[in-house]
Amino acid sequence: MDRSELLDRHVAAFNHGVRTGDYEPMLAGFTDDAELIFEGPPVGPYRGREAIRAGYAAAPPDDTLRTLDRAVAEDRITARYAWDAEPDQDAGVMIFELDGDRIRRLTVRFGP
Repeated sequence: MDRSELLDRHVAAFNHGVRTGDYEPMLAGFTDDAELIFEGPPVGPYRGREAIRAGYAAAPPDDTLRTLDRAVAEDRITARYAWDAEPDQDAGVMIFELDGDRIRRLTVRFGP
């Protein structure tokens, strides 16, 4: 799978979860032992798909997002993002560390 496509699939699944409350399509993109780390807000880190699921159930995001730019490598994707409520304002960066076509670790940094 093209790495850029993996990022687009993750963002679409995240946005679907925000709109519907169904995060299962997004969670399917993580390895079973994946890590989700937030730098900024006082949540997480979450280790394992079940912990990520519980984290999203306890504190669901309230806005969808879009990518502003991306750097794609074989096992890593870095993408700046914006919240759709403020589509032109840089909100932070997502760093995806990959295992094949799944996310092994996702670090989400808040702030430009």
